[in-house]
Amino acid sequence: MTTTHCPYCALQCAMHLEPGADGRLAARPAPFPTNRGGLCRKGWTSADLLTAPDRLTTPLLRADRSAPLAPTDWDTALDHVAGRLAALRAEHGPDSVAVFGGGGLTNEKSYQLGKFARVALRTAQIDYNGRFCMSSAAAAGNRAFGLDRGLPFPLTDVAGAATVLLAGANPAETMPPLMGHLSAPRLVVVDPRRSATAAYALANGGLHLAPRPGTDTALALGLLHAARAQGLCDDAYIAERTTGFAAAWPGAAAWWPEQAEHTTGVPAALIREAARALADPGGAYILTGRGTEQHAKGTDTVSAWINLALALGLPGRRGSGYGCLTGQGNGQGGREHGQKADQLPGYRRIDDPAARAHVAGVWGVDPDDLPGPGRSAYELLDALGAPGGPRALLLFGSNPVVSAPDTGRVADRLAALDLLVVADFVPSETARRADVVLPVTQWAEEDGTMTGIEGRVLRRRAAAPPPPGVRTDLEVLHGLAVRLGQPADRFSADPGAVLAELGAASAGGPADYSGVTPERLDSGEELYWPAPAGGAPTPRLFLDAFAHPDGRARFAPVAHRPPAETTDPAYPLIATTGRIMGHYQSGAQTRRIGELAAAEPAAHVEVHPDTAARNGLGDGDWALVESRRGTTRARVRHRADARLDTVFLPFHYAGDQAANNLTNPALDPVSRMPEFKVSAVRLRPDRPQGGTA
Repeated sequence: MTTTHCPYCALQCAMHLEPGADGRLAARPAPFPTNRGGLCRKGWTSADLLTAPDRLTTPLLRADRSAPLAPTDWDTALDHVAGRLAALRAEHGPDSVAVFGGGGLTNEKSYQLGKFARVALRTAQIDYNGRFCMSSAAAAGNRAFGLDRGLPFPLTDVAGAATVLLAGANPAETMPPLMGHLSAPRLVVVDPRRSATAAYALANGGLHLAPRPGTDTALALGLLHAARAQGLCDDAYIAERTTGFAAAWPGAAAWWPEQAEHTTGVPAALIREAARALADPGGAYILTGRGTEQHAKGTDTVSAWINLALALGLPGRRGSGYGCLTGQGNGQGGREHGQKADQLPGYRRIDDPAARAHVAGVWGVDPDDLPGPGRSAYELLDALGAPGGPRALLLFGSNPVVSAPDTGRVADRLAALDLLVVADFVPSETARRADVVLPVTQWAEEDGTMTGIEGRVLRRRAAAPPPPGVRTDLEVLHGLAVRLGQPADRFSADPGAVLAELGAASAGGPADYSGVTPERLDSGEELYWPAPAGGAPTPRLFLDAFAHPDGRARFAPVAHRPPAETTDPAYPLIATTGRIMGHYQSGAQTRRIGELAAAEPAAHVEVHPDTAARNGLGDGDWALVESRRGTTRARVRHRADARLDTVFLPFHYAGDQAANNLTNPALDPVSRMPEFKVSAVRLRPDRPQGGTA
């Protein structure tokens, strides 16, 4: 039996993996603070993925773009990739090659991928799919606190609060074991949709605030106005521990609850009641999720929620606080160690000369040879194959043909490349478009570390060897680096050696992992970063001071503005997207697990019955949902509790059922987060031309 952690969300539930009579591994829950001995259905079935019928076990290579992918050996595949990369770099410069990573990669892989891009390829063009996940919350957290850690406190603290507000989060479906921590507090759920979490809140004496999509900023400002008007703000805390309230208040002064109701649709009485609940002397937490963050103004919206938390005196106190519910398994560690375009290991800024000098010293290169910041994730994808853009892409741990906004545009850009290389374990929708596919190990076949929702570093342990012919991502990067002329010892394939180097590179940075070792993790020690060598880890941040030089948190002046795209007579409805219980992210993993696929085999669109009737659609009919960018095919589900102006689609499906065929790539000016959550759409029945459905 091997004890490790679930491969899916950032809750990183502990599990035992045991071989059954047929030799296949089976997952069983293990005691751990985040999951408290429980697993969701995705965790229970996670080991089935290891034996997926279409598991890749040999490299695949196209002779040319018109030829099919065909099996080849590793030396041929890596020689081909390295040769093409070298030729493109020689002809077009280092930025003609790009790298795209994922928030599910281990800390070691994330670190090595960033190092490989900047040292072996010397390209600035690297980013990862975490840009589509937590980037707005990260930008707002850094702005307010001087440091970004999803939850700056252990998750177990939340259970002791009187009130928890969840803004744009649906953990009852996306991370069900977390709900065990929310059984005691009164829940205030902010979601346009009557989600499973919102229904739970209402059934247990909580509140559901259902704003029109794209109006969360106005709602947060309205709550701050209501708190101050009712005398609920902590003036002593504001004076002693923060700065900037006077500059931020005018943004909320115009949003008295009735004005907020006019814009958001949330009744003024509920806004006042929610403000009173958050001021309960028993403590409160405000937790944000993708629903409030995945907007072209997501950073300002999260800042508005943080402003509310600061005005109530919540952050930096035991039993209260602000946090972000991280989505991907290593969404936190993935951005701390170099996959993100503007960051170096340890959450250091790539444009900081001291940071560059430190990391270059660890890597044994000249700081001047390190490239500067490159394009953000969508901007990188959008530039592929364009004049002046990258001509080759190496992709690890991501499936942007399904997960990126405006997927039709992304597919076109991938097709314009001279070379697309995908490392994956199954033929995902993106891998099928590649020129070279490299089969890599899965979560239960590798050692490494992950950083969970609380900033706690966790040990991933191999429970079984990979199939013959499969290599780890670290082995792939080592093989390519050597072929590109790097010293053989510069890119180790040993995760322990990479972790040690990561510790040295992160030492002294905001996310200091220099004290993280496999031995300490194996001993059961709880290591929350920063965890400096010779120092104690930090389970609770900001109790004494915030991370700005003066020790104070910053209010951010923000204002409500409409979504990047609004409805009109041609596209009169708003489409919003999200996750459902049975699937995870792009579905490349969960759609291959029989139990999960059978429960949710196809895309659906939730529509109010009156809205469906006006568009000629009955419950169970197939509909075409159309935006200015593309069309999604989905089966209608009537929801009497849905907003009349809003439809909801899960984004786990591919092809003509991909919700991201619709979504808007308009970007937040700070975080560069696309606006996944608001698209203007229309509905019509999906009927063959001249016939019936």
